[in-house]
Amino acid sequence: MFGVCWPARSRANQISSKVPSSDEVIEAYGRLNDLVRRTPVIAVERTTLGLPDGVAIQLKLEYLQHSGTFKARGASHFLVRNAVGAAGVVAASGGNHGAAVAWAAGQRGIPANIFVPTISSPAKVERLRSYNATVHQVGAVYGESLIASQDFQRESGATAIHAYDHPDVMAGAGTTALEFVEQVEGLDTMLLACGGGGLSGGAACAVGEWTRIVVCEGDTTNAYAAAKQAGAPTDVVVSGVTADALGATQIGALAWSALSSVDAPSALVPDAAVLDARQLLWDRLRIVVEPAVATTIAALRTGAYEADPDERIGVVLCGANTKLSDFT
Repeated sequence: MFGVCWPARSRANQISSKVPSSDEVIEAYGRLNDLVRRTPVIAVERTTLGLPDGVAIQLKLEYLQHSGTFKARGASHFLVRNAVGAAGVVAASGGNHGAAVAWAAGQRGIPANIFVPTISSPAKVERLRSYNATVHQVGAVYGESLIASQDFQRESGATAIHAYDHPDVMAGAGTTALEFVEQVEGLDTMLLACGGGGLSGGAACAVGEWTRIVVCEGDTTNAYAAAKQAGAPTDVVVSGVTADALGATQIGALAWSALSSVDAPSALVPDAAVLDARQLLWDRLRIVVEPAVATTIAALRTGAYEADPDERIGVVLCGANTKLSDFT
């Protein structure tokens, strides 16, 4: 299956025993082989993205994944690995994880109850309902939706699927990075948007031993950056254009352990730069992504992450649950 040789991890003793190893992410990749899409990669000249000339940027079009985001990988892997009873599954989400759980559950005829905050975009709520999920809009932010989903789980006996802080979900998300480095060998650096850290943490588990993982956040959805400053996960107040997808009020424990083990740098960008980057992707490449995803391109354009001209950079464009009417 693999076109590259995965090195053994040398920092296994520095991360939580619950954090997936690179071998476990590889195993997850095998389990998901026939369940999720192998999303394409395109090479884009730096000047196209408004950057100084240099080695082309590799864009992984993970927004073409089932349910519109990478989260289909984590949800599918959880359901492969865990038994579910008649009460079905329950998940809290800004929208994308919920859509992934609803889609993956629907593939297996499993009932799904999804809790989302009131800030979730209408496009995401519509997608949830299109998968026949029962949608509960509760709370102003993800954390409040999570509490409501936990109450529902205790009362109903449904199986809870956490958006990011579960080993099987993180291993599934990490297959995105494995697939990327299989498609493009020799990547020096990978930029990923981060909310609770399932994708970036999974990438750290999968390839962080030899590829720099850059964590990209909005400056008002900065759970990882705040944890780095504090030296441990800490609560943040979230707001702004990236909040519906990157609205975790605290970085996940597993993600924090994984990202700390590889000393992943943080890149914070303001809302205006995010919206500018998203519009640029549409204008120049006809790529439609939601604002949170554009934090990666904004990090390069603003210098929040300063790339060398010869640095081989990969960017995961991980979600597109938005509407064309949002673009000018």
